[in-house]
Amino acid sequence: MISETQTTPKSLTQQLLQLPVMVAALGYLVDMYDLFLFSVVRVPSLKALGTAPDRLLPDGIMLLNMQMAGMLLGGIFWGVLGDKRGRLSVLFGSILIYSLANIGNGFVTTLDQYALLRFVAGVGLAGELGAGITLVTEVLPTRIRGYGTTIVATMGVLGAILAYFVADWFDWRNAYFVGGGLGLLLLLLRVKILESPAFETVRAKQIKRGDLLMLFSDKTRFLKYLQCILVGLPIWFVVGILITFSPEFGQAMGLTEPVVAGKAVMLTFVGQTFGDIASGLLSQRWQSRKRAIRAFVGLSFGFVLVYLLAPISELNSFYLLCIALGFANGYWALFVTIAAELFGTNLRATVATTVPNFVRGAVIPLAALFVFGKAQVGVLYSALGVGVLVVGLALWALSSIEETFHKELNYVED
Repeated sequence: MISETQTTPKSLTQQLLQLPVMVAALGYLVDMYDLFLFSVVRVPSLKALGTAPDRLLPDGIMLLNMQMAGMLLGGIFWGVLGDKRGRLSVLFGSILIYSLANIGNGFVTTLDQYALLRFVAGVGLAGELGAGITLVTEVLPTRIRGYGTTIVATMGVLGAILAYFVADWFDWRNAYFVGGGLGLLLLLLRVKILESPAFETVRAKQIKRGDLLMLFSDKTRFLKYLQCILVGLPIWFVVGILITFSPEFGQAMGLTEPVVAGKAVMLTFVGQTFGDIASGLLSQRWQSRKRAIRAFVGLSFGFVLVYLLAPISELNSFYLLCIALGFANGYWALFVTIAAELFGTNLRATVATTVPNFVRGAVIPLAALFVFGKAQVGVLYSALGVGVLVVGLALWALSSIEETFHKELNYVED
C-alpha cells in the first residue's frame, strides 16, 4: 500500500474505489433500499393482503415494531460475530439474509407471514452498516477514512431514493423482488475481497474478541459507548418523529393540503445525501469529526425550530423544509465512524453495529414521550420538548468524547 505521504490524487482515487469500500457502499445501498421500501409500500401491501382500512395504521405499526425488534437483536448478534469471525462474515451474511427476506416479502399472503419476514429482514439489515464502516475504517489510511465512510453513507441514502422510484414504477411485490435481486448480485463479489488486516492481526494473537460484557464491565468504556448512542439521537428524532408523522404535523400547522408521508421521507433522504457528502468533506477539511458533527447538530436544531414554530402555510415550503432537515441530518456516517474509531479492534465491529441500531431503537421511547407530551401540550410543543432533550444530550456527549480523526486503529481493548 502506498504510504500516506506518497499519496497522489490518482492513488487516492484508487484507494477510495477499492473493492471493500465499494462493496460496503453498495451493501448499504441495498440495506437502505429495503428500510425505506417498507415505508413506501406499507399501505398498498396491507390493502392487497385484505387489511381493513381501520387496521392499516395499527397493523403497519406492528410490522414496523417486528422489523425494529429484529434490528435490535440482529445488531447484537452481528456485532459480536463481526469481532469473533471477521468483518466479511457479517457484511455478506447480513446481505444474504435481508436479500432472501426481501424476496420472501414479495410472496407473502398473510399478515403473520409478513410480520415474520419483516423480523427476519430486520435481523439482516442490522449488520451491514456497522460491518461496512468497520471494514472501511480499517482498510483505508488514517487521513482518508472520512472519505471512505462518506461514500458508504451516500450510497445508502441513494438506495432509499431508489426505493421510492422503484415502488412508483412497479407493483409492491416486484419492488421487493428488485431489492432482493440486487443484494444477491452483490454477493458475487465476495470471493474477491480479503479480510481486514487489523482484524487478522488480532485473530492471530488469540485476543479476546466480541465480548459484549466488556462494554458494561468497565465504567469508562460503558460511558463512552452510551455517549456514542446519544450523539446519533437527533438524526432519528427527525426521521422517526418529525418526518414519519409529517401528515400530522402538517395538519397541526394548518396546511390546507395534506402532506404525503412517502414524499416527505424521500425528500428528507435527498437532503441527507448532500448532507452526508458535506459533513464528510468538512470533517476532512477541518480534520475533526467532532467539529463537523457539532455544526450539523446545531444546524439540525435550527431547522427543527423553523419546522415547529415558523408559520408555514404552503405545502411546497413544507417539503423544502424536509430537504433542509435531511441535509442537517447528514452526519450519520460520521457518527458511526466515531463509534468505530473510539474502540479497539477486538470490540470495533460490536460497537459500530450495535450503536446505530440502538439509536434506531431509541425512536420507540422517544415516540412514547412524544405521544405523552402531545396529550399535554399538543403536537408541536411536545415535539419541541423532545427535540430540545435529544439535542442537549447529543451536545453533552459530543463534548465528552475524544477526537478520533488522527487516531490509529491498530489497538485492542483490555
